[in-house]
Amino acid sequence: MDADAVALLTTGQGRAALDLAMEQSDPGGLAAAQRLRSVFPAALAGVALTQAELRRRAVPKFGDRATGWFYTRDGLEQATRPEVAAHHAQRFRAAGVTRVVDLGCGIGSDAWSFVEAGLEVVAVEIDPVTAEIARLNLGDRARVVVGDAQQLAAELVTPGVGVFCDPARRTSSGRLWRVEDFTPPWSFVEGLLRPDRLAGVKLGPALPHSLVPDAAEAEWISHHGDTVEVGLWSGGDSRPGGRVATLLPGSRLVVPAARPELGVAPVGAFVYEPDGAVIRAGGVTTVGELVGGALLDPQIAYLTSDVLVHTPYAVAFEVVQVLPYKEKGLRRWLHEHAMGTVEIKKRGVDVDPAQLRRRLSLRGTGACTVILTRTPRGAVAIVARRVPTRS
Repeated sequence: MDADAVALLTTGQGRAALDLAMEQSDPGGLAAAQRLRSVFPAALAGVALTQAELRRRAVPKFGDRATGWFYTRDGLEQATRPEVAAHHAQRFRAAGVTRVVDLGCGIGSDAWSFVEAGLEVVAVEIDPVTAEIARLNLGDRARVVVGDAQQLAAELVTPGVGVFCDPARRTSSGRLWRVEDFTPPWSFVEGLLRPDRLAGVKLGPALPHSLVPDAAEAEWISHHGDTVEVGLWSGGDSRPGGRVATLLPGSRLVVPAARPELGVAPVGAFVYEPDGAVIRAGGVTTVGELVGGALLDPQIAYLTSDVLVHTPYAVAFEVVQVLPYKEKGLRRWLHEHAMGTVEIKKRGVDVDPAQLRRRLSLRGTGACTVILTRTPRGAVAIVARRVPTRS
């Protein structure tokens, strides 16, 4: 797909083709292709069907916005969820910034939220097709510039201007795992983060702590339980060297530099599973202190306690039974108690939960969670019930 093909969708014929494509039950199927090609030129039919397919895939991430936006496959994959993008925008607003340069804007998700927050936006995108998509999505709300972020930064990132960067972490071959392979390059990304500049950099949540620049605060974000990114921030109220877990839509855990040390204990009345952002930020022992708990294993992110403490930073499970982890014994217990619906969680145990569930041959009307975990005394299977969150 090229920029000319994308532009076809903005014509009257293009809009009609897209409307028809959206009506198809399977836009990626042969029947849909034949239907559209019987009405429209093959090139237009192909572009329209691709957009219809991407719009359907976008619904879980973008909700109502999905049906009105345009996408590329990589752009949809890397685009920021609206609630997370709104959080980025709020950090700029809270720091008093009025203008943001969005380097590597992709299809425009963050730029849209910056504009919604009342910020003036210049969006830079190196790929011409993606830039055209961003123009369609943003309209006249923001200025979209096609070019290399590294080359344009000196001109656009002036004193007092905030900068946001979402380095490209995918190619036609798939996801990039080494920061050295990002575009723009990692050395440039690190250089954006300075104490005298409000800057945010969006990265994948698996970024090692050792790669966080000294000048940056690292903020791991989870959205409704999904750990989606780590943001590196400088300037404003960010704390150089700080570690934060933000659980959208409303909780924030600042991980202290001197983290509490927890002991290891046998399984108690409750087991706690910290949120993924908390784990990534290094806040497991901080949450353990909040719940008056201990670790089940020194290297495993499960906590245990004899008291129930409601916290947004972890899911609590009430322990029903603790068994040595032996598949035959676990199967017998589940059958004896008629457990037909079983959620399986595991850490430190080499097992595929989907395959294990099939081998357990579950039957009955009961429901439970089975937590498989390593402990200093050997692997155990903890049968538990989720504790409802407090409203």
